[in-house]
Amino acid sequence: MTRDMLKDLLARAAIGALFTLLCVNLFGDFMRTGRFTGLLLLASESLVVVLTIVRRRARAVDRSVLAAALTTLSLAGPFLLTAGDATPLASDLATAALSGIGLALVVAAKIALGRSFGLAPANRGVVVSGPYTLVRHPIYTGYLVTHVGFLMAHPTVWNVAIILIADSGLILRALMEERVLSGDALYQQYCRRVGWHLVPGVF
Repeated sequence: MTRDMLKDLLARAAIGALFTLLCVNLFGDFMRTGRFTGLLLLASESLVVVLTIVRRRARAVDRSVLAAALTTLSLAGPFLLTAGDATPLASDLATAALSGIGLALVVAAKIALGRSFGLAPANRGVVVSGPYTLVRHPIYTGYLVTHVGFLMAHPTVWNVAIILIADSGLILRALMEERVLSGDALYQQYCRRVGWHLVPGVF
């Protein structure tokens, strides 16, 4: 086994273990609350475990400190959000529906991405089907929608600050992924067809 193969195996094991623990906690929360959004979040994070284990080896990976920092920031940020006492900006039904739409998009995009899934900016194969026909990063779009739904339900200064920082990291991470993929001819063709990074008509 080469050094790179060993590092890849250890990374898969670490990510799989961390997200498995998260899924156990999410399942417990769903059993207590019965919330539909909790079930979608459980499905989304369960896919992370499965897809991390079966993912393809990367053809190219951005192993820079900046890439690692942005990946960590965008992953850790949402776990720092809190349910505060601030008056919601919309009804529970509206915020739950918005979060549900975002998570459904995340799940659909992860399924479409399949074995090309990864956390660090890398090229594990170009995917051009499903939600990827609309924007280049539908998983991130789904997370952004979910974060807006949470912020509308819990509009505290802390949550605003966390979302601004974490989602800025998410957007920069998306652009770094595009830089890694830009050397792939298939991805270049894809970018000519799909011009929007995250939000159709906006960005």
